[in-house]
Order: sequence, then C-alpha cells, then structure tokens
Amino acid sequence: MEKGKDAKPGDLIRIKTAKEDIEGRMIESYEAGIVLVKLDSGYNIGVNRDNILDIKVIKKAEDKSEKNESGEENEAKGKEGNEKKEGNKFELSHKKPIIDLIITGGTLSSSLDVKTGGVKFLTTPENLFKFYPDIFELADIRIINPFMTWSENMDSSHWLKIAKLVAKSLNDESVKGVIVTHGTDFLHYTSAALSFMLKNLNKPVALTYSQRSTDRASSDAELNLYCAAKYALSDIAEVALVGHANSDDDYCYALQGNKCRKMHSSRRDAFKPINTSPIAKVYKDRIEVLRDYNKRKTGKEMNGKKVECEDYFEDKVALIKFYPGQDPEILNYYFKQGYKGVVIEMTGLGHVLTEGARNWIPILKELIEKGFVVCAACQTIYGSLNPSVYEAGRRLEKTGVIYLRDMLSEAALVKLGWVLGMLKEKKIKKEQVKDIMLENIAGEFNERLGEEFIC
Repeated sequence: MEKGKDAKPGDLIRIKTAKEDIEGRMIESYEAGIVLVKLDSGYNIGVNRDNILDIKVIKKAEDKSEKNESGEENEAKGKEGNEKKEGNKFELSHKKPIIDLIITGGTLSSSLDVKTGGVKFLTTPENLFKFYPDIFELADIRIINPFMTWSENMDSSHWLKIAKLVAKSLNDESVKGVIVTHGTDFLHYTSAALSFMLKNLNKPVALTYSQRSTDRASSDAELNLYCAAKYALSDIAEVALVGHANSDDDYCYALQGNKCRKMHSSRRDAFKPINTSPIAKVYKDRIEVLRDYNKRKTGKEMNGKKVECEDYFEDKVALIKFYPGQDPEILNYYFKQGYKGVVIEMTGLGHVLTEGARNWIPILKELIEKGFVVCAACQTIYGSLNPSVYEAGRRLEKTGVIYLRDMLSEAALVKLGWVLGMLKEKKIKKEQVKDIMLENIAGEFNERLGEEFIC
C-alpha cells in the first residue's frame, strides 16, 4: 500500500522517517518518488518516498479554515480605513487621506498557492487587507490594477502605462500620494523611467516590493508596504524606491528612483543607493530626512501646471557590457538591425579596446558620423567616468561618445530610450540629443562623489 495515498497537495502533513519527523504543507512534486513539503520557514524540502515510514494528514486543504488562511475567503473589516460593504467591495471611508495603489505584480502582490507551492497574484482589496491590514488604517486605499506580471516580462510599454496612471493620480486633488508595487529584479528600470517621464512632480511616488513571500516568517512585504504608505503621505515629492534598509525590521530607506540598484539576489535589503545617499529613513512612526528633496506642491503652488507624462520611448536601444578582447563588430550588428543607439558599460574611467585588430575607435567614429548614438556608462557601478585622464579615453571621446559620468548604466539605457523617443516623435532635434543626455533632469548626475556614498 502506498504510504500517504490520502495526502493531497495543499494538505498539512507530518512525514515520519527513521531519522526525523517533518511537518509542513504538501505541494505538487513533478519528480517521481519525491514528496515535496513547504516548511513553516518558507523553504521547500523533498523527501524520498523510500525513506518515508508514514505520512499523516493533519489538516485537509479543503477545510474552510484553510481557505481563510490562503486568502480565498476573507471576512476582515477595516477599522478606520476602507470599509467593507455588500458585494465584497471596499469603499472609501472619507475619513483618511487617499493613496492610489497601482498593483503590477511581483512577490509583494502575491501569496502562496498551497497546492503548487508557488505564488498567485493578489488584486482585490479583500486579499490585500488580509495580508496588509495596517495600511488601511493609515489611509483609504484605491486599488488600480493595469496588469499583473513578473518584472522580467516587462518592457517599455509597461513603463509607459504605469507612468500615465501615476500622472493621472497625481493630478487628482483628492489623492495624497501614489504607491506602485513591482517585482524586484527590474524595479530600478521602472523607477528610472518614472523619474524621467513625470514632469512637474508634485507628490510622493513610492515604488515598493518584497524579496520574500507573505507566507514566510521572514517576509519583508508588510514593512515595505507600510513604509511606502508613510512615504506617500509625506511632503517628499520624489520618485523613490522604498524598502528594507538592512536585514532587520527596523526601518526602510527611500532611495532615489534613478540612483539605486538591486545588489543582492535574496537579501531583504537588496537595493542600495549608488553614488548618492538615501533620501530618508522611513520608520513605521516617523520619517527621518537625510538630504535635500523636492517638496510637495499644492494646487496653488503649481500655478495651474499639471503633472505631465512625457510618454516617449524608442525601443531600438541596447546595453552592451565591454569585456576584454571584445570584437567591436557588435556595434555594427546593432546598427544593421536598425538600432538608434547603445549604452556601453566601459572600464572604470571609460575605456574600451583602442589598439590592435579589434580597435573600437574606427567603428565608433564611422557609426557616430552616421547618426548612431553611443553613450558610455561605468561598469564599476560606483564612481564616475573621466576620459580625460588617459590618452586612450581622450581619443575615444573625440569619436563623439557621450560620457555619462556617474549615471547608472540601467538609468542611462532608460534615459537614452526616452530621449530618442522624443526624437522619433519630433519633439526635439537630432543636435539636442547629446545636450539632453548630459542634462541633470531628475538628479541622475551627482556633482560630488564621496566615500560616504559607497555602501
């Protein structure tokens, strides 16, 4: 008789082996002979059936109590924030400030699927209230759900859609601030895009995330979202990424949207400021400002101006990382494919091959003269390009390469696509491209770089 034949994915089970007892949630296993279990810690463990003495079902997944735990049934009611009404809809209480919450996907917007062991997206106020009730006490939450996807599936069309929605919310006088939930891996591309596309910013825009799902005891989701709400209610009118400042649950950082980067694959404090300092420390009960910032503007202070969404983008741009011995023909490849420009991650001060058979200078000069835009960013991440130090850099600069000093390569790619998008729509002229790329539009350049900026 097969051991544990009554146990199904989603059931809470206890496995007995000769060495130990293992308790957790049974999830679907696609490997024959392996029983897969999600432990309370959030980690999965596979147990060979040959080593199992017994499997006991502690609680069936179809129990009503289990449905409540998975978020499929939720009868929670808001206290001071949104109130649940008939028809399972949350309505504004009109007693709290309004935050527009734009849900786009990612781990923060998902919960454990007890059968598969994976995650599923949350889109309703009821589901969000179950996992994050505190934000509903801070504010009335209006949920906007344009799409649900993982960040690796995003492209410029998603950035443009988010930017338009954020601009619309910022121009709504009843809205205090905006939060965007997002997957972590390419979050800094989206935050950079918003920093360039949103003109006349008047209110806080917080992008937030979680590295670990809500079913894990070590999840960073609740604190990140709560701190994002605190930031959205502040007077800091900046596009910022809000998330754990360290591995503890003490506070979050608000990081400038185009000057931060994901620096760790799994740590809760994965994002770090690059070549700048955080805007603020955000605690659950206060905000400690760390540097100058643009302040919230009222309708009167805007002098009739609206937040504008400059939703232009040229997708035919690329990011190239230079490596030793690289053939410059890669540039001809992109040019022949119809690309309008590239960002090259060069060496620390801004060099590529300038000698021998694979000298980059002739091809750079030829393509730039044909109108191909070539920008240089620094592959060391911290620090700034300076082509004037060595003769090789001075020769490269004479070809027409645009040296972007301390701008992050990801932000550079986004900015280049945005600027060339304006060119495509004939909002600017070709001779303006270099000047705009070197213009400090949203704080993407830092004039002073000190050791205090290196994390």
